[in-house]
Amino acid sequence: MNPGSAAQPQRWSFEYTPPPASVPFPIGFEDGQTAIAVRVDQPSDLPAALAALGLHAPRLVVVLIGGAGLMDARDLDRLRPLFERGLVPLAERLGVVVIDGGTDAGVMHLIGRARTTAQATFPLVGVPAVGTVRFPGKHPRARRRWPLDAHHPHFVLVPGAEFGDEAPWIARVATELAGGWPSVTVLVNGGEIAYPDMACSLRAGRPVLAIAGSGRTADQVASAVRGGPAEERAVRLAASGLVEVVDADDLAALDRAVGVRLRLV
Repeated sequence: MNPGSAAQPQRWSFEYTPPPASVPFPIGFEDGQTAIAVRVDQPSDLPAALAALGLHAPRLVVVLIGGAGLMDARDLDRLRPLFERGLVPLAERLGVVVIDGGTDAGVMHLIGRARTTAQATFPLVGVPAVGTVRFPGKHPRARRRWPLDAHHPHFVLVPGAEFGDEAPWIARVATELAGGWPSVTVLVNGGEIAYPDMACSLRAGRPVLAIAGSGRTADQVASAVRGGPAEERAVRLAASGLVEVVDADDLAALDRAVGVRLRLV
């Protein structure tokens, strides 16, 4: 595909090489959805890459981190109201940009589908490590990769071949797009990678809302904040002073907490 051409959305093969850094290109999904993506090779590429997606600082930003492929159907069903009645209406009303890992798994799956169901228009930007994702089409040699989520309208593809390589990039994209405006991270469920994800947000000075009752990492962090038993790494993160706990079934508290962190209330 010639990056300068007006080609139809590309269904990538495993061997397909994306266009040069910061050059936008379309990705067509099997269900007819189309996303716009850019690749970055280094942090200095981010301003041009985000501008190529039509995203310009400063913006209010919510970073979503947490569970992915190890969340089962029961987890997804249990947490769906948090997205359909909580995070998505909130993001739409406030006009924030939501940034996550962009794969069709866990919390990213949930927010993508909730956004589509609600016909919401807030920007939803997936930031996956390019070596960990599978693009639309048949990919017999890409079985260890995870598909991109078709319900994300924007992607920033970042360097990396292992899950977790995207963690510092998610934080960088959020900081760049916020441009000095407030931002907040929301931790829902989560496994091993949620810990470095959260650490990257905290190192950037970004407050974190841990959703208690959502499971696994979020529950460990919530327990640590509340003085209960927790893994040592959760205790260390909770000691930052930047972590607040919100119960998964208290959507009004989530609304208030996000508003306060974004300095809107």
